[in-house]
Amino acid sequence: MTTRAARFRALHSDTQPLVLVNAWDAASARVIAAAGAPAIATTSAGVAWTLGAPDGDALSRAAALEHLARIVHAVPADLPVTADIESGFGATPADVAVTIRGVLEAGAVGINLEDTERGETAGLRAVEDQQARIAAARGAADDAGVELYINARVDTYFRGAPEETIARAEAYLAAGATGIFVPGVADPEAIAALAKAIPAPLNVLAGPGSPPVAEFAALGVARVSLGSSVAEAAYALARRAAREAYSTGTYGALTDSYDFGELNTLMSGPTATG
Repeated sequence: MTTRAARFRALHSDTQPLVLVNAWDAASARVIAAAGAPAIATTSAGVAWTLGAPDGDALSRAAALEHLARIVHAVPADLPVTADIESGFGATPADVAVTIRGVLEAGAVGINLEDTERGETAGLRAVEDQQARIAAARGAADDAGVELYINARVDTYFRGAPEETIARAEAYLAAGATGIFVPGVADPEAIAALAKAIPAPLNVLAGPGSPPVAEFAALGVARVSLGSSVAEAAYALARRAAREAYSTGTYGALTDSYDFGELNTLMSGPTATG
């Protein structure tokens, strides 16, 4: 695990960004790994949907960790896996530490930890509170002897407070975060400014309409994630196929399907052992 953790950290570069096509189950992880992925990242939304729950801290810790273990064991043993653990599956920093111990037991070497606090009045968590949660995550990983990559997600662009982004990023890094994830930022000038101001690898969210990876690299981005978009596309295909079959009785949506034999052979391959 120590080797995988070091390899994952080293993959973050502002000259050649780490591209993560986020997986949501064991099968998608194996498909993405077979396509040449240098690491596997989960999408919390995709994982939640797979298990019949909405995204946004609705999934239990136990269900999320059990699912994570399946994903880790579906890919080659030397391939790093990082887990989107939403806000940590717990109300307190101590709860976050429990989650981190479970993440490490499942075999992952990285996490995303967001600073949105959900409830009746969802919003950004107080900086000091989020610092305590990050510090708890770092402490749990240190106790286990794993250099866990803590990707601190800063939800300021989602919550209408972009002016807080840099200050929050600096505070989270001081608490033990490794990198900073700012989903929602799209303006190239803003991205470049963040990459310059934040003294750590910057992760952005990409999807349809986003610049290609090479342009993100030119802006100083070290990590590009597709988030839930691939899972969304997969479910959109299922919906198109269903609507077509039930309306016209045809099957055109299935034209570009994965070959059965190829996919079945891929799923029959060896799984990771640790």
